[in-house]
Amino acid sequence: MPSDKIKTDVTQQAAELLASHRDSIDRLDAILVYTLAERFKHTQAVGRLKAKHDLPPSDPAREQTQIARLTDLATRADLDPEFAKKFLAFIIQEVIKHHESHQS
Repeated sequence: MPSDKIKTDVTQQAAELLASHRDSIDRLDAILVYTLAERFKHTQAVGRLKAKHDLPPSDPAREQTQIARLTDLATRADLDPEFAKKFLAFIIQEVIKHHESHQS
């Protein structure tokens, strides 16, 4: 029977640790969503400014600078730089689509 008690304690500890990790993940997901929303508010303002002054919806030089910056940040944060590049590319495409939709 003592062995069963140890298994129960270990299982309970694992369940508590799992719940703690999931709570952290949930908080981080909320932070990501609110951060992206704030970022898109600024890119929408940029889009309106570009549309008002007939500027092109994309800025390849800025995009390359941002990709290099994000790659460096990802490397320093121990995040796969390729994932970070794909993530930024996705965001940039969404921003450009939004800018283009407001220039038509």
